[in-house]
Amino acid sequence: MGNLKKTVWIHKKKVYFLMGLTLILGLAIVAQAYVMTSIVDGVFLKKQTFSAVIPWLIALLLILFVRSSMDYISKRIGVLIASDVKGDTRKKLLKKYVSNSVQLAEKGQTGEKVSMLLDGVDEMDSFYSQFIPQVMQSIFVPILMLIVISTQHMNSGIILMVCAPFIPIYMIVIGIKTQKKAEEKLEKLASFSAKFLETLQGLVTIKLFAQTIRQKEELEKSSVSFRDTTLEILKIAFTQSFAIELISMLSIGIVALELAIQIIIYESLSFFTAFLILILVPEFYSSLKELGVTFHNGRSSMGAAKKVLEVFDEEDEPTIWGVQIFPEWEVPPTIQLNQVNFTYANTNFQLESVTASFFPKQKIAIVGASGAGKTTLLHLIAGMITPEKGAIYINQEELTKYTEFSWLKKISYISQNPYIFSGTIAENIAMGTTDEVGMEAIKAAAQLAGIASLIEPLENGFETRIGEAGRGLSSGEKQRVSIARAFLKKPHIVLLDEPTRGLDLATEKILQQSIQKLNETATVITVAHRLHTIKNADQILFLENGKLLAVGTHESLLKISPAYKELVMIQKRRSQK
Repeated sequence: MGNLKKTVWIHKKKVYFLMGLTLILGLAIVAQAYVMTSIVDGVFLKKQTFSAVIPWLIALLLILFVRSSMDYISKRIGVLIASDVKGDTRKKLLKKYVSNSVQLAEKGQTGEKVSMLLDGVDEMDSFYSQFIPQVMQSIFVPILMLIVISTQHMNSGIILMVCAPFIPIYMIVIGIKTQKKAEEKLEKLASFSAKFLETLQGLVTIKLFAQTIRQKEELEKSSVSFRDTTLEILKIAFTQSFAIELISMLSIGIVALELAIQIIIYESLSFFTAFLILILVPEFYSSLKELGVTFHNGRSSMGAAKKVLEVFDEEDEPTIWGVQIFPEWEVPPTIQLNQVNFTYANTNFQLESVTASFFPKQKIAIVGASGAGKTTLLHLIAGMITPEKGAIYINQEELTKYTEFSWLKKISYISQNPYIFSGTIAENIAMGTTDEVGMEAIKAAAQLAGIASLIEPLENGFETRIGEAGRGLSSGEKQRVSIARAFLKKPHIVLLDEPTRGLDLATEKILQQSIQKLNETATVITVAHRLHTIKNADQILFLENGKLLAVGTHESLLKISPAYKELVMIQKRRSQK
């Protein structure tokens, strides 16, 4: 709730302006009632001519214009506040998702995050655009009406004071339930969105494993659950509307009966006063009824806002990047890992006390069984996650002294499945650098990556469009596009996360030649699994269960590490099959 108030009071000038407009609106309603009563009293009781009431009619038109203008401007300000808050929230939410470290980014499904960013933020709209302006109107206008009615006829004021509280009490009780249901609805929508997107992404796998009926049933179950929650919210809204109408109708009837008794039986009240009260009482309840309608939407919107703003309360991974910029190096830097430790939350895995030194233009191989911590170590070097203990040094200077951006400009990271965006081949290669590059540089990078010969025969060459996620390219072609990005970037350090896994030997050979070219100007650190990659490394780091068991060349490790020797023998047996 505190975060929600902060989002409102950031726009406190507009909120104060809203208060002023609401006060003018209340005065306009009282003035309208007074003028209408004067016209009716003058025409029907005092027998005034039409020309005599023309000034009153003109005044009534002006008051109606002021009233409608104040109402429109109030709602317009509410819309502007909602638009500003939603835009600001989306920017902050997107920035948070983008800036998250690898392990935090992997928490939650993509569909859920997209749903929160789009639908969740949109659900916040009603609170700012409707609820806040109406709350102000429903505070100031009824109080003003009550003061005027009580000064004119105390009995009517007492009736209103007795009956009116039932409306806000009922709304509070119903509103709490509505907010809970709204939060549940948003969770169900996020869950359904995540499930739907995941099903689309794995459609081929689902089809091949004959799981279509099962997935259809799960999607239907998720969809029905979301539908039922939405219908429950609507049921609450209809119940609330009925109750508010009933309370206000009965109260107005009691006031009208009491006025009739005072005029007819006791003759203690003038027609002017009674008619004025009869006009103001419905206005009194009209503001409360409108609050009832917007209150339901507002509480539902507050539930959505609470879920969205909770994202900002989630604990961020601490950032340790400094403010210095890396100098230009003629040769790649020396990298030192000093007692580096890292633990993933809610798992038993821990990378323990890794100490190693990588020298310029070396070929480094990180090897070990699945789950040994190879990719984690690569992520630490890349700066995507930060050590819990220990430090990484670049040319004897701690990595944390420098900015994240300046470090990322020095490295290229090539994963097993590099992402290829929807667009042209040239645009995808150009993503390798933040600098402006021409087509000649892109073609040269493609040539070095061994993919130019595949691109040039295409009808549109480098302007050929690729589908989302590289649709239309083979795994080997995606890897070569990724390596072309590295050649364009001209990094000092190249990090490779098993880039040749799943590729045929011919494609792997082409990639290895490209990596060898990169190694002429950069240090290459590879998470490796192929024996020939391991054998050619200048230095091998052998990991097991998060521990660095041995460091050395292939020949030295065969002599000093039985576990490494066993791993090599397994690789040999696999290659012979």
